[in-house]
Amino acid sequence: MNTLVEIAFQSLAYASVLYLISVGLSVTLGLMGFVNLAHGVFAMAGGYLAAVAISDWSAPWLVMVFCAPLAVAVLAAVAEKTLYGRLYGRSELDQVLFCIGLIFIVGALARLFFGPLMRPVVLPEVLAQNMVIGPFSFYMYKLVVIGIGALTATAILLALERTRIGAVIRAAVENRGMAESVGVRTKFVFTATFAFGGALAALGGMLGADVYGLNPSYALDILVYVQIVVAVAGLGTLRGSFIAALLVGIVQTVSAYYLPAFGTFILFLGVFALLLIRPNGLFGRI
Repeated sequence: MNTLVEIAFQSLAYASVLYLISVGLSVTLGLMGFVNLAHGVFAMAGGYLAAVAISDWSAPWLVMVFCAPLAVAVLAAVAEKTLYGRLYGRSELDQVLFCIGLIFIVGALARLFFGPLMRPVVLPEVLAQNMVIGPFSFYMYKLVVIGIGALTATAILLALERTRIGAVIRAAVENRGMAESVGVRTKFVFTATFAFGGALAALGGMLGADVYGLNPSYALDILVYVQIVVAVAGLGTLRGSFIAALLVGIVQTVSAYYLPAFGTFILFLGVFALLLIRPNGLFGRI
């Protein structure tokens, strides 16, 4: 029983980080059709900004949970206007080559300024301990990560399904030409959505520094897992992104417990089989 609870707990924590990083990519890819393989750069930026601010500037961890995503959202908006916007409508090969180049450039800059070693995001003392509930013991930090992931997922779903802003975004996704004909400023929607995706990635990057290890290759390290979540879910689906992240988290955690030598192989084999049956993902349009 203890093992099952531990697996469920670890899976939820892992899935929460994956969801935060990947959901922005799923929405922007579904909205703009841009193959942004460099989405992990925003996650890395959020992680490094939080790590430096907390350790070097004595910024409170809770403050950086809000400030790091806001700062990266501005960075993402500027990048969309100055860099990404120039490649809209270009071939997928051009987009992929640009993103891979951007990953290597940002990784080299991170190595130059922060060094090649892992950079921890220092946690407050209250989060660096266990909470005991009956016979079970839970790491407080991971409980907080799960809570943030759940609250974020709920807020995004409610915002997109129950608000005017959500209706505008859905309209731009479904039919850009029709949305523009009724006065929707789709370019602004694109920039705002891209910035929002960057903010979510930054939050996931900060929270996930304890999972993946924050280093100059961070954006490349998480690329495969983020792409797996997007591929399994299908483009533009928020519920699907959460379920896909949860499935990946379960597979990785169960494999780590019972078949550690084959964990990644089992995950890739499962994704390969799924995409053979459903090329558009579990929730993508067929």
